[in-house]
Amino acid sequence: MELIRAVQLLKLNSVSTAWVDAVWDFEFTHTEPLDPVIEEEIKEDPDVFKAVYTQLLTFSSEDEDNTQSVWVVFGENGVSAKTLVAVLSYFILSAKAKSPSLEQRLCGLQAASLYLLLLKIPGSVANKVYHQILFDTCLNMPLKCWPQDSGKKRKKDSLKSSQGDPKPGKRSKPPKKMSDEMEIDDDEDDEEEGMYFSAQDLLKLREGVVLLVRTLLRLLEKFSLRDKPQSADSCVQLFTELTNFEPVIGDLSFSQERNVDLLESLPELSYHGLGLLCSTIHGEGDECRRRVFRKLLYVILMMKTQERSKPCLLASTQAVCGARDHAILFISHIVDEQREATLPLLRILVQHICHQMVEKSEYRASGAQAVGKLMAKMPCQDYAAIVKWVYNYSRNNKVAFRMFALDVAMVLLGQSERELDDTVDPEMAVFLSHKFLVHNIVYNHRNDVSPTVRGHALHCLAQCLELGSQNATKCVHELFSNSAQTMLDSARSEQTLKRRETGQKSALTFRTIELTKHKSITTTQRSVMNTSLQNEETLVLFKKHVSDPKTNARKSALETVMSLLKHGVISCSAENLSILSERCRDPAVSVKKKAMQCLMDLLAALPENREVQEAWLRGVLPAVMDSESSVQEKALECLDHVVITHIKTQGKYRDGDTSQRLAWDLLGLMCEKCQDLSRYFSKAFSVWAPQQKFTPAFVNSLLSHTEGERAAAAWLLLAKIASCSPKLNCGTILDTWENTIRSPVVSVTMTCHILSVMGDIASNLNDDTKARIVDDLMGWLKTFSLPLEVISSCVDTLVRFGRSDNTQDTLGFLDRFCGELVSVCESYLSSVILQEKGAMDINEDLLVKHLYTLGVASLHCPSKVGKRIFLLVQSVLTPSEQQVPAEGNELPASQPLSQFKPNSMPTVVRAHAVITLGKLCLQHEELMLKYLPVFARELEVGTELAVRSNVVVVMCDLCVRYTNTVSRYIPNISACLRDKEAIVREQTLIMLTNLLQEEYVKWKGALFFRFAVALVDPDPAIAELCEYCLVDLLLKKSPLMFSQHLIECIFHFNSYEKHKKYNKFPQTESEKSKFSLRGLQNQGKRFRIYRFLLKNFTDEQRFNITSKICQDILASFVDSELPLDSQGSELLADTFDILSLKEMKLTAISGQGAAEEPQEDEMAMAKAVLQVAQKKLVSQVQKRNFVENVIPIIISLKNMLEEQHSPVLKHLMAYLQVTMQDYRSEVKELFAADEQLAAEVEYNLKQFEKEKQQEEQQQMEKQLANFIMSPRQNSNAVASPAQAANVGRQTPRGGFATPLHAHANKGPAQTPKSADALRRRTYAGMLTPVRSHSSPTVFSTGRGKQIGRAISTPQASINEVTFGEQVSAICNETRRGSKGVEEEESVLHLMSPEQQKPVPRQWNVESPLVQKRRTKKRI
Repeated sequence: MELIRAVQLLKLNSVSTAWVDAVWDFEFTHTEPLDPVIEEEIKEDPDVFKAVYTQLLTFSSEDEDNTQSVWVVFGENGVSAKTLVAVLSYFILSAKAKSPSLEQRLCGLQAASLYLLLLKIPGSVANKVYHQILFDTCLNMPLKCWPQDSGKKRKKDSLKSSQGDPKPGKRSKPPKKMSDEMEIDDDEDDEEEGMYFSAQDLLKLREGVVLLVRTLLRLLEKFSLRDKPQSADSCVQLFTELTNFEPVIGDLSFSQERNVDLLESLPELSYHGLGLLCSTIHGEGDECRRRVFRKLLYVILMMKTQERSKPCLLASTQAVCGARDHAILFISHIVDEQREATLPLLRILVQHICHQMVEKSEYRASGAQAVGKLMAKMPCQDYAAIVKWVYNYSRNNKVAFRMFALDVAMVLLGQSERELDDTVDPEMAVFLSHKFLVHNIVYNHRNDVSPTVRGHALHCLAQCLELGSQNATKCVHELFSNSAQTMLDSARSEQTLKRRETGQKSALTFRTIELTKHKSITTTQRSVMNTSLQNEETLVLFKKHVSDPKTNARKSALETVMSLLKHGVISCSAENLSILSERCRDPAVSVKKKAMQCLMDLLAALPENREVQEAWLRGVLPAVMDSESSVQEKALECLDHVVITHIKTQGKYRDGDTSQRLAWDLLGLMCEKCQDLSRYFSKAFSVWAPQQKFTPAFVNSLLSHTEGERAAAAWLLLAKIASCSPKLNCGTILDTWENTIRSPVVSVTMTCHILSVMGDIASNLNDDTKARIVDDLMGWLKTFSLPLEVISSCVDTLVRFGRSDNTQDTLGFLDRFCGELVSVCESYLSSVILQEKGAMDINEDLLVKHLYTLGVASLHCPSKVGKRIFLLVQSVLTPSEQQVPAEGNELPASQPLSQFKPNSMPTVVRAHAVITLGKLCLQHEELMLKYLPVFARELEVGTELAVRSNVVVVMCDLCVRYTNTVSRYIPNISACLRDKEAIVREQTLIMLTNLLQEEYVKWKGALFFRFAVALVDPDPAIAELCEYCLVDLLLKKSPLMFSQHLIECIFHFNSYEKHKKYNKFPQTESEKSKFSLRGLQNQGKRFRIYRFLLKNFTDEQRFNITSKICQDILASFVDSELPLDSQGSELLADTFDILSLKEMKLTAISGQGAAEEPQEDEMAMAKAVLQVAQKKLVSQVQKRNFVENVIPIIISLKNMLEEQHSPVLKHLMAYLQVTMQDYRSEVKELFAADEQLAAEVEYNLKQFEKEKQQEEQQQMEKQLANFIMSPRQNSNAVASPAQAANVGRQTPRGGFATPLHAHANKGPAQTPKSADALRRRTYAGMLTPVRSHSSPTVFSTGRGKQIGRAISTPQASINEVTFGEQVSAICNETRRGSKGVEEEESVLHLMSPEQQKPVPRQWNVESPLVQKRRTKKRI
């Protein structure tokens, strides 16, 4: 018989019985070597196992023709099944040895296939062929025999999962253990690296694997694993691993009706096997399916499970992503086939995908898509239950969870909205709508404490408007509509979000995940209120977001604002658009670029909106002069893309071309409303000029537009490129000039641009043409009918026409023509000033133009300006009674302008006269020396706004030319920072900042303190401008500026002059009173300045300033260098309050600089560990400094204040209370030198905590009183979807439940944040409330019914009842259904006085014996 002949090749008769018994005794875990002779005889035929397999295959089928049993055949021919299994196990175990050869691997795979085939033959169990260990070993053969030379590479490519990562700053041992295990695996791989497998070898191994898997599939069709859970696990593990074994060509089919022999790829065979394992033959209930789903969970998560360590992320390759997609399709197929049985498991699978999601964006996006596809298979009731679970999941304290919840919400919003059907419970219907996802998940996280989550929420909100779903867009519109919207109040503080963590383990049991929420979360969920979100209020929130401290949050906020503007959710008003344009000057480079990109996108969407066009110009153009080269390049790229690229000739212009029309509209705006941006535009052309960007063809295109409606814009561009472009077509330009000179000025801007172009082409014109144009210019100027801007441009063009290589010729030209203008102006001024009627009949406009022309022309011909002109200009500023001397006479001594009698000249004339006089002073030093005191005096006593403003400009310009002389008058200029007119204060601030930047002026005297006073200017715009000047411009040049002046600020702003060193610079009494911030009424202003300065300190500066304050101020009082009088008390109180400010705390300790950010790589993790180590070191150094330098002074000062019963003592105790929060457990140790003070400090800390609890109870009482006195009237509607979720707490099918635990961890105690709050408390620990705390809001848990009395409230009076203690609000967790339950909901539950009485006060009383012992110890 063929079977027996094939079996005889295995030499079973030659194998000793003892060896066989030993193999069975070792339970197939170990085997003694087979006789080498027998082994060689078996291996002589390489196809021996295949031959036996082929013959046995006919016996494994269940055909009716196959009536003969193989076990009978074996018995008749003396073949022992026990020996056969032992021999097969020897070859199977040989393949599992270290570094097996190709022959061993092939034999092992074939032997394993043969063993599995034996199991399929009927009677195998009765003949004791099945053994679990050997069966499981066969299942591991494909993975063991396949070469693992690529395993090391996979380990390197795999990304360590951040799931369960230790918190920043805590070293953890598990990662170290994991690395050790990986090193062991790498050693095994190193041993295997020496082996080489050819393509033929790999093909043979693959055939062996396919044979084994097919045999296993045939076995699983009949062989039940119902009572073999370990074997079932091994099968699932094998099939799961093989799903990613090789790529699949074409689409996968998961039909179980297909013939196994027709399945070619291993992934197809694997999914066929997983489908078999999900059938009822392998177990009742859902255990088999649960096992399959759990393994596929990690395929979906793109993780690799490891026996001895946590799952690790796989690199997101095409193969891994393909396996993920196939796993999702397979699960969807199983759900369709076995719907009722798999729906509970599907919900659990979705929960576990969420719960084990990592923080990396790529994996989050993939996981969210998987969740969306799986949820699409759920019926509405289950879908609503999962959405509710995701809502609770989105309120977890882990950043990764909240981020992933947003991703899931966005995927669900991309799907069609579910329609309500009969299967959905009424209270769950709200979770089906897109509105719930947008309002309660996406929009709710806009104020998250984590900047990462905030930014992502804003990004998702912007993406909602880009989705194809109209429902999502409508929901966003509802958020920003003017009508009242009912939504969840999500304003959560940092303490509110400190929730209790759900237990996290590396290998979670595949069960329903129940999220435990913090008390504050349930409070928030109960505190649902009807919030009217007005459009203006919402915009205020977004303005806050675009100023977020974190870069990514600001970028996301900008994207959101852009989407809202783009889709018309908010109006494109100048105020709203300024949010984007102002962020183009953000401190962060990436935010600047993001703002410009948002403006580009908005302009592309709304190209015809004039407001958008202006915002684009105001955002992009100034970025051309940004300090960062990359920002400059981005701005230039935007300009080129929008404007320059679309300039075509007149013939090619098409009004229907949006891009062309937009380019000309932007240029037109620059000629009208945005003329102030011209210098930024000029900067762009100076950068483009060396690049030879402007070809003759481009210039000719511009020239073709110089007439018509686009003429002004064309001349603007020509003015910018004329100096750097090739030779222009002068004929066209001259023709335009002829038309311009002979017609009145229609457009001042265009005329100036034409004059600029004329000056640029002057060098290309012949002498005759030049002379003709000069005559035209002179004639035009002498008419004095031109606007002032045109006069300036005409003179500049005239000067450019006079330039030549010969300097003497140039000077002669200027003296001739500019001198002629000066002479004409002098004659006119003389006729006006010396006329008998004085200034009664003067032409104001004509006089201003003569003065302006005189000033402009005099700069180019100083030799033609005589002393008589000086006096004429002064006479404009003085009364007509002042006689003008004849030429050649000496000037009289100058007097301050406002010291003369009232002048009859109009203010505008006097203001222009100041500018002209300043230009004359620039060229004549002796004139400057005479008039500088006049200008200074005018600043002090002048009453005319325009005159004072121009005097500031003139004096600052003179400071550049005559630095040493004018610097003495800087105090006079800086005094204008407290001028009564805002425009003078702003002008002074800008001019002084320019001088300080260029170092023409130094920080001397009171200049810094006057700058600081501008921080509290009554005009918020000036205060904001001052902050910008100090931080972004001046602090960069002088990093120590703030720290060097802070102590003197304390003395200066308190007007304290008794210190020998500080506040000793000279000031007049008027200046002192003008800049004084002394007194309680100015305390808020002083502390705004202090906080601003401290906020911009480095940690090193904060540390040093603390010691310096103690030595220079506190120690001075201790040593009696400064008297403790009323002024000293005010100074000392300010000092302690400054030391109590949170800005004084080091960021390395307080953690202000480190927000809750996801750690995405090892470098970030190392940085976090380094920060914690640094924090520990800095804390120790600070503590040592506090003990050695601060505490002795504090103790001495405290004793002094007690002796004098000074009110400053409460400020000192408030400072100690704030400081000792960091050393709560070390009070007695730190104050060992003064036990009484230590006891007082400790007592105060306890009192503060007690007061905080009492305030919370008082707030609760007020809430209760409000509800009793003012019950809610609206009894028909639930406040919000979240409240609806609370009302209906039905447990969905499949064991899905999210219970809210009644007991939860309390949030951390809130530390006092301001000295102002602490000053309300005395050092003895009065029970005055320190601050108001937000307490949980109690609301009606019923359907809006009126609340009656509390069930524990007595009807009659009861003695010794304290309703301020232990008050709580308890929400009923039962389902609302019966009438009795509804009545119960309308009752508030209070703690009964009989249950718990107030704890008696603990008195600090010691026995005399203890006191006596303490006294003896001291002695």
